[in-house]
Amino acid sequence: MGRGKLRIYLGAAPGVGKTYAMLSEAHRRVERGTDCVVAFVEHHDRPRTEVMLHGLEQVPRREIDHRGGTFTEMDLDAVLARRPQVALVDELAHTNVPGSRNAKRWQDVEELLAAGIDVISTVNIQHLESLGDIVESITGVRQQETVPDEVVRRADQIELVDMSPEALRRRMAHGNIYRPDKVDAALSNYFRPGNLTALRELALLWVADRVDAYLTRYRSDHRVSAIWGSRERIVVGLTGGPEGRTLIRRAARLAEKGAGGEVLAVYIARSDGLTSASPKELAMQRTLVEDLGGTFHHVVGDDIPAALLAFARGVNATQIVLGSSRRKTWQYVFGPGVGATVARESGPDLDVHIVTHGEVAKGRGLPVARGARLGRSRRVWGWIAGVAGPPALAALLSAVDLGLANDMLLFLALTVAAALLGGLLPALASAAVGSLLLNYFYTPPLHRWTIADPKNIVAIVIFVAVGAAVASVVDLAARRTHQAARLRAESEILSFLAGNVLRGETGLEELLERVRETFGMESAALLERAGDVEPWTCAGRVGQGRPVERPDQADVDVPVGDHMALALTGRVLPAEDRRVLAAFAAQAAVVLDRRRLREEADRARALAEGNRIRTALLAAVSHDLRTPLAGIKAAVSSLRSEDVEWSEEDRAELLEGIEEGADRLDHLVGNLLDMSRLQTGTVTPLIREIDLDEVAPMALGGVPEGSVVLDVPETLPMVDVDPGLLERAMANLVENAVKYSPPDASVLVAASTLGDRVEVRVVDRGPGVPDEAKDRIFEPFQRHGDAPRGAGVGLGLAVARGFAEAMGGTLNAEDTPGGGLTMVLTLRAAGTRPEPVLPAEEPLAEPERQAS
Repeated sequence: MGRGKLRIYLGAAPGVGKTYAMLSEAHRRVERGTDCVVAFVEHHDRPRTEVMLHGLEQVPRREIDHRGGTFTEMDLDAVLARRPQVALVDELAHTNVPGSRNAKRWQDVEELLAAGIDVISTVNIQHLESLGDIVESITGVRQQETVPDEVVRRADQIELVDMSPEALRRRMAHGNIYRPDKVDAALSNYFRPGNLTALRELALLWVADRVDAYLTRYRSDHRVSAIWGSRERIVVGLTGGPEGRTLIRRAARLAEKGAGGEVLAVYIARSDGLTSASPKELAMQRTLVEDLGGTFHHVVGDDIPAALLAFARGVNATQIVLGSSRRKTWQYVFGPGVGATVARESGPDLDVHIVTHGEVAKGRGLPVARGARLGRSRRVWGWIAGVAGPPALAALLSAVDLGLANDMLLFLALTVAAALLGGLLPALASAAVGSLLLNYFYTPPLHRWTIADPKNIVAIVIFVAVGAAVASVVDLAARRTHQAARLRAESEILSFLAGNVLRGETGLEELLERVRETFGMESAALLERAGDVEPWTCAGRVGQGRPVERPDQADVDVPVGDHMALALTGRVLPAEDRRVLAAFAAQAAVVLDRRRLREEADRARALAEGNRIRTALLAAVSHDLRTPLAGIKAAVSSLRSEDVEWSEEDRAELLEGIEEGADRLDHLVGNLLDMSRLQTGTVTPLIREIDLDEVAPMALGGVPEGSVVLDVPETLPMVDVDPGLLERAMANLVENAVKYSPPDASVLVAASTLGDRVEVRVVDRGPGVPDEAKDRIFEPFQRHGDAPRGAGVGLGLAVARGFAEAMGGTLNAEDTPGGGLTMVLTLRAAGTRPEPVLPAEEPLAEPERQAS
């Protein structure tokens, strides 16, 4: 049984028609004979959406009782038992009511997919986890319900349901989305034209990136090398010179003119050291391109134009931006230059921009190291000078009689020229041909291959020796230059790599991608195994090449220790590249170890925190809970004793003591359970609009009558809270204030508005708390000052702050003017958060889903 397929309808905001489109697709599939059921669809009383449910089989929902209300959720077990071909599951980011099998609906969907059931679902762009900060900056509201991006990215199909902001606002105004009493608040808050436009752009760009990932994978799988200009990608060729910043800014302006333009800056380090870059300048350019939203790439290539074009085609670029050459006019005799070569070989699918700058024709700021063991053109000219030069020189000297000494010096000069141009072999050829010509034309007897004078024999031998010596020196210098330049290029890459790893900026996948990109490979994988006979497993892999399961299947493999190897596919690397590759492999092993150590540290930290909480709980149970238990037991034993006859007053006093001990136990156990829920993250607030004066009086039930003065104006706006959590939080604050207040001073509980928030201030006249301890008093199991053990386990304020933050509010401590401590509980006023405005996105907050 294979895994089911997931199809998601993605929208920019509620009301664009995601659920309607999902139900329309269901009807089409049912007409084709597909077994399709509605596992969970929320129509939110929208008539047109509700009509679409007719004719579709619906799996009955499961009812869950929670905190006095009854809620309905998808019955996962019933859907699995029904086993349809396709299940419709609305609102992928929804948080399930406590008591459900899974905390999130997307986890229910994962179970359906694992069971081989295809799922069609819906989600809004603001519920993607990675976009939380961006959505908050746009709307001013942090989304409480999110779904991991990876869950959505793994979907087999993603369909964008789009609508213009104007059309969506008209639909809202006509009452097609929310009830009439919600329309005005929605249009003036979340559904403002600016908000909708920004969210729409987010959705369009996210889907465009998803489509681009599909396109890249398709091109790789089908080995498509031609450039498809589906979006503007601009590659900037950097040399490390000061003109790079000008090129990056120009490329950024070009990218802004195209839809979804990207800027990719690339520095190609030649192994022959043709150019020398300033590391400081490259670092500045890297920062600049990343600040402008682009990416920086470092590539090794022997042929800069070819490497640049290969990189551009590999990333499906549409434009290349290069700077005008810094070479002086006379330097063009050595070739047309990188810019002209790239423009000539780019073909019709790549546009090349040559940008002028202030460094044009000023020469290079750093010395130029010449080619790798002499370039091809120099070797050709060397052979021409070594083979054809001596006959040409002999023809010229036949018309002029300069004497044997001068003739030999001219031939020696030609041999030196051949050595400088072509190296050892052309120089030896020049010396051999020149010596034969000198013997035949210029040493007696003339025009014969014999030499009469022994001195001429010595001269010719010295001539050949000098030519060979000069050629050897030139060849040795070329090899040393090549080695030094290559080592410099390697050191630049290793320095860059080590800096990233030491700063912790490179993960394993990023490092493998750097390896693949640097050496121009198709894929890179880090393989490991537990022992010599154990199978190899993949610790990390990037690229689209063929999967490698063992090192011997790769084109290049570098062992890392006894049980780890770096495997690359794409081409066979020369031996000299393996030194740098070995360093990458070692760093990959270090990164993998670091990641695992970090995971172990996180697990150890979680265990340590759990042990700390358990230790504190045991201490609380052994000490703080023993006192009321001992009091209750003593009172009950006294009442049951037959040796003493208790008066009615004594019996009432003992019963009162039992009741007080039981209340105290109930309060302590309640705080312990609440703290446990906060620590495990299982507190799920049921947000709804409520008047503060409905909750505040109930929070005073546990304190003596007359000890608290309540000042809650009737003109206060309603607040978006969970009534139960707010009551518990306020009760803890009031009890704490009464505990530390003098007997003759009452605690003041006052409420007021501040902008779009409501502040509740609990003011006492106790000893107060110094500034350095104001944050510490909110930590679990903390009691300030000399509070006795019987004063509680130190959880009241920690629970109150946890509940406040769970509802989207804050709790802080301030000094009371004149002495004492003021607890400031800040809550959101109704209409300023998405839950009441967007019931479709926060199902737990819908009053209509609660039982009457």
